[in-house]
Amino acid sequence: MAADRPRLLFVTDLAYPAKGRRYGDEDIFLTSRLREDFDLALCHPLDAPALLDSPGFDAVVVRNSGPVLHHQAAYDAFRDRVTARGTPVCTQLTGKGDQAGKQYLVDLTAQGFPVIPTVDRPQDLGLLPQAAEYVVKPKLGADSMGLRFVPRERLRNLAFDDGPDLLVQPRIDFRYEVSFYYVDHTFQYALYAPRPDRRWHLERYEPTPADLAFAARFIDWNDIDHGIQRVDACRAPEGTLLLVELEDLNPYLSLDVLDDATRDAFVANFKASLHRLLGRT
Repeated sequence: MAADRPRLLFVTDLAYPAKGRRYGDEDIFLTSRLREDFDLALCHPLDAPALLDSPGFDAVVVRNSGPVLHHQAAYDAFRDRVTARGTPVCTQLTGKGDQAGKQYLVDLTAQGFPVIPTVDRPQDLGLLPQAAEYVVKPKLGADSMGLRFVPRERLRNLAFDDGPDLLVQPRIDFRYEVSFYYVDHTFQYALYAPRPDRRWHLERYEPTPADLAFAARFIDWNDIDHGIQRVDACRAPEGTLLLVELEDLNPYLSLDVLDDATRDAFVANFKASLHRLLGRT
């Protein structure tokens, strides 16, 4: 490693079998570009806690490391060690979105934010809009793990039979899903899935000023100074956007969908963010 270059521990699971996404390809590309500015060591999330005891890393980058539920103990140990050491992490580990589970969907609903209405208590089911079916999923779920659809007539009997850590939402017949990608607080690009049944068949999306104001509201709420965030939303039948999730831990970036200029701009902005994180600008 060159002595005058920042040294990064890049956490990724290159072999994670994500449906519709190629984690390995994305992080191989991203690290190939980051090496222009940084010295890198790649590691699996299970190895990250032990490698943090090795001297010489200036910061940690967490990218496509898979759902934390698959390595919860290692992730908890990782968080404890970087916090104790004061090691800079990208994305910053103070996120209030998916980093902390899905409780934020309940909280934002109660605060009147434009999210898919979400409750987590049987006594609040009456606050949800009427729907033919409802989505029931665990607060700590990821990649649709544990998600199920419950008819309205069975909701009160089935929604909470697995315990208290469940979320309930109306199943919305949305037009499409759209994602807004950010580095720090700066918008980078947007992609959407024109067909609701093909979530990861994405195309470029040109957001309106109202779309960007919608996404920025959640970025501002989350208040992360350094890192990558993805605001996932759906276009409701009446035309409004509703938040689906705020991915602030390891959002897949779909870099392969982008044109060269947009991809190069994202990489340049991500590099600049890392240099700022390290106090080198």
